[in-house]
Amino acid sequence: MSEHEVTIEPRVHDAARRHPYRLLFATVSGAHLYGFASPDSDWDLRGVHVLPIDRVVRLRVDDETVQVDANDGAFELDLVTHDVRKFISLMLKRNGYVLEQLYSPIVVMTTPQHDELRALGEGCITSNHAHHYLGFAETQWSLFRKEAAPRVKPLLYTYRVLLTGIHLMQTGRVEANLVTLNEEFRLPQIAELVRQKREGREKGTLKEADLAFHEREYHRLREELEQARDRSRLPAEPSTREALDDFLVRVRCG
Repeated sequence: MSEHEVTIEPRVHDAARRHPYRLLFATVSGAHLYGFASPDSDWDLRGVHVLPIDRVVRLRVDDETVQVDANDGAFELDLVTHDVRKFISLMLKRNGYVLEQLYSPIVVMTTPQHDELRALGEGCITSNHAHHYLGFAETQWSLFRKEAAPRVKPLLYTYRVLLTGIHLMQTGRVEANLVTLNEEFRLPQIAELVRQKREGREKGTLKEADLAFHEREYHRLREELEQARDRSRLPAEPSTREALDDFLVRVRCG
């Protein structure tokens, strides 16, 4: 197995099978997707479910989002799925999270509708997604700098988000794995940070962190993302809104 492949814990599959509604797909997100899961990282399971028609025609619609948390001390799971209508509405906004879930290569369960949604999702990728990644990077960097003992985790998230955003603006493709991204960007600090995160504990701290260096890199990559956004040939607005509307009707009535 290569370092890019992930062995999915059987209980993650069990959680998908026990879901109360029909799933279009379930994929793994979080540190396992980003390429730097540590031994105590939880499993982030994300996906799309389909509420029955008699649940969505009422004045009050419950379970548009289903969330399940499990933790037995040795295994921790965070499951979040959205009803197909809510998920599509998020796709049509500048929401990088849902695109990363949609295109995650770590697939727990899938359907032909998952493939169709992935194809339609290509028309939802816009230059405005840069705002999502700039905002997320700022949040993670703030977390990193506020800590008395700076941890590897928020720093890795900062680098991951910025590189994902730059890559998206340049290529129109969603890539959330930091190790894969760094095969292109070749930042020498990434490999050591990933090694520390994978081998350490979830709350492991940096050893002799060069804060000045990482701050320069943060601002440099932010500027690179802004420039990539300004040069991007991606459209400003989604182009598959009507097709997604038709898809929703077929899935709901099917």
